[in-house]
Amino acid sequence: MESSEGDRVLRSLIGHGGDPALVEAAVRAARERSEPVAALPEEETRRHARALVRGVLAALETGGPDEEVLAAAGRLGSDRARQGVPVAAFLDGFQAGRAHLVRALVAEGRRRGVPENLLLDGVTRIDEITTALVHRMVHAHRVAELEMARTAREGRVQTLRRLLHGEAVPVPAPPGPSGAYHCVVSDVSDPAAAARLETALTAAGPGLCGLVDGRLAALVARLPDPRPGGPLAGGPLLVAAPPVPPRDLAQVYELGRRALRAGTAAGLGGMRHLADLALLTATGGEPVLGRLLAGGLLAGLDPGDPFHREVAETALAYLDHGGRIGPAAAALHVHGNTVKHRVRRLQELTGHRLPDPADGAAVARAANWWWALRHWLAATRE
Repeated sequence: MESSEGDRVLRSLIGHGGDPALVEAAVRAARERSEPVAALPEEETRRHARALVRGVLAALETGGPDEEVLAAAGRLGSDRARQGVPVAAFLDGFQAGRAHLVRALVAEGRRRGVPENLLLDGVTRIDEITTALVHRMVHAHRVAELEMARTAREGRVQTLRRLLHGEAVPVPAPPGPSGAYHCVVSDVSDPAAAARLETALTAAGPGLCGLVDGRLAALVARLPDPRPGGPLAGGPLLVAAPPVPPRDLAQVYELGRRALRAGTAAGLGGMRHLADLALLTATGGEPVLGRLLAGGLLAGLDPGDPFHREVAETALAYLDHGGRIGPAAAALHVHGNTVKHRVRRLQELTGHRLPDPADGAAVARAANWWWALRHWLAATRE
């Protein structure tokens, strides 16, 4: 057959297998192969995998990668350099995604009875296309690295990365060796969005900002106003730790990342203090214990019953507001009597009484209830 016919067969196979499941499998392959890629937000890897599939399809349509496809590959390479991902780790992830794509196409082709010679031609064509993409990505990655290396900013970002990874730095200034600084972490990976947040984070004073492990992080002497109407209100979740000296930054950074994962799972946004997320962070790290608590305290609730979910949400709001009916009702936009009724029904359904907020000894039991309710509600949404 003509090579154009082979390309048509290959396009058909990719089109058949180019559903979200193929992209997700390529994402998993890339993240398993490369630790630095796995440290990036998953959507970044997904963007990369989609570009690989679309780039191959576009190249098959035109006979080879055109300038638009190559430019997209270059942007990916440049972004990875600015996110601090080494070129070797970057290529490991790319090649893992490519290998998965080839395996999926061969398996689909054999299932359809496509002749082996056409499948071999298809693999060769994919290699030709991905080689051109790799060359453009590597070139853009190296150009971006050289540009950053020539700037004072990149020196500061490297200092930030080394401090947060617990590495020694020659002259930690800023921050100074005797100063104490807030460590702020986020899930923001887009360089343009990160630049906008940097401006807000350093509005109250100087600091170090940059992408660390693919996400925006910062060290600042003073935090911007976190209240409603402040520069960071309504934006993505930022977790700000109390001020600590440079020797403690690596530990606080890891703790902040744990709090960020827990806060993101809870749907939080804006700037939050690490201390305010302490319970959420601790409970988020022990899902099995949360399941056991939910099983012990909430066995009488049916996840498929909407009313049972309502009483659980009401009880959680009741605990979140210190057992006060009025604030809990306001948060839920219901009447106070509704809160009382639902709390009473929860106790009847579970056979357990919620702790009395006036009882100082009930703090641990209240925390157990709070944990069990959060875990149970999260499980009903999966």
